[in-house]
Amino acid sequence: MDIAIRSLVAFLFVFAITRVVGRRELSTLEPFDVIMLVVIGDLVQQGVTQSDNSVTGIVIVLSVVTLMTALFAYLNFRFPKLRPWMEGRPVVLIDNGSVIERNLRRERLTVGEVEAEARQQQIASLGQVRWAVLERNGRISFIPEKGGDLPSIFSVDGEP
Repeated sequence: MDIAIRSLVAFLFVFAITRVVGRRELSTLEPFDVIMLVVIGDLVQQGVTQSDNSVTGIVIVLSVVTLMTALFAYLNFRFPKLRPWMEGRPVVLIDNGSVIERNLRRERLTVGEVEAEARQQQIASLGQVRWAVLERNGRISFIPEKGGDLPSIFSVDGEP
């Protein structure tokens, strides 16, 4: 039973860490970040199993992690009000060509990073952008100047 509780705590801790780190950082992993993920995974595994290398221990850990993943997916699907907490909300970074500095700071982004992302999508200037939205997956979507109104699901002021 102890290993199941450790698995549950580790799952919740890793979930919390991924929410704190931020979606943009997780979507653009550098080689160092990948190595750190492997190291963190090993540290979590050691903390969960505490030298329990039995098949039963492995089955318990994998079962708890699988059940927690399925539970979070079900809660996310069944209760839409939990989605902003579990997945986050899209955040508007540019509104009618004007950069929203508060949202950039909140998401730990620089104007240069947004400009680089715009160039990759064939946009020469942020002034040509009606909306730039940091999506839940960490990517930035750009809606050109002639785009329509932004749906209400987006967080324009930085608040979920």
